Amino acid sequence: MNGQFEAGGRRAVLIAGPTASGKSALALALAERLDGVIVNTDSMQVYRDLRIITARPSSEEEKRVPHRLYGHVDAAVNYSVGHWFRDAQAVLTEVAASGKTPIFVGGTGLYFRALLTGIAGIPAIDPDIRARWNARLEREGVEKLHAELSRVDPQTASRLMVRDRSRILRALEVLEATGRTMDEWHGDGLPPALDTDAAIRIFLTPEREELKRRIEKRFGAMLDAGALDEVKALDARKLSGTLPAMKAHGVPWLRKFFRGEISREEAAEGAVMDTRRYAKRQVTWFRNQMPGWIWVKPEEGMRAVETALARG
Repeated sequence: MNGQFEAGGRRAVLIAGPTASGKSALALALAERLDGVIVNTDSMQVYRDLRIITARPSSEEEKRVPHRLYGHVDAAVNYSVGHWFRDAQAVLTEVAASGKTPIFVGGTGLYFRALLTGIAGIPAIDPDIRARWNARLEREGVEKLHAELSRVDPQTASRLMVRDRSRILRALEVLEATGRTMDEWHGDGLPPALDTDAAIRIFLTPEREELKRRIEKRFGAMLDAGALDEVKALDARKLSGTLPAMKAHGVPWLRKFFRGEISREEAAEGAVMDTRRYAKRQVTWFRNQMPGWIWVKPEEGMRAVETALARG
């Protein structure tokens, strides 16, 4: 299998799927067989503060094969798709020079879309502008900001869920800072980092009940492994609740537990339910937004890649 890859030609394997679908295990097995480098494609696993609660690969797994873009960002940073895309481009250059196979794995659809279709080259936003919009969010609530976005940029607003705090804030910040809408920026941004035809794209789809079981079991394992202490340390930093790291699945619920608002059992139930809903949204988003992927059950992932390789 190894010789069929052309790392310098940006040939790559992309593994996506809902949370807890077995993506990391497949990526690890593939990396060992293909002399690969695993590249994180999950927006929460970039944060160094959140190894356990985001189910990042263990230190033992990271020793088995090279891993990139895991835990390299501080939780105080509002890390965006653009940040990740530029980091991923640098990793691809490194991997191409090494002759290894890049294996992108994660559940963040926007990261995968950026790889395959490019991204808007939006300049850095003035921190004062960002601070003002964050203050309005805290003061007025996300629904009012979505209404404001509908007034000034109806096209972007129509694509966003009313409670999508991060993307609503981003669209408003960009419009104020640049005078251009997100659609206008997407029209002349950065080119794709990968050739779609040279990428093997796998989406893992466990049975619904099996996925529910996996999510519940994994969150219990996180708690046993020290997720409470990890989130408590993050909470002690007193960071803004609008930062992406503060909204990682399980973090808001465990913070409520620390404040005495709910029991540990209620926190676990809430986190599991949120994760289940998120997994459903991931499947729906990929089905509607990312055509051309190979959808398989987790246990069929390796065979799907082998079949794709055999076809060239």
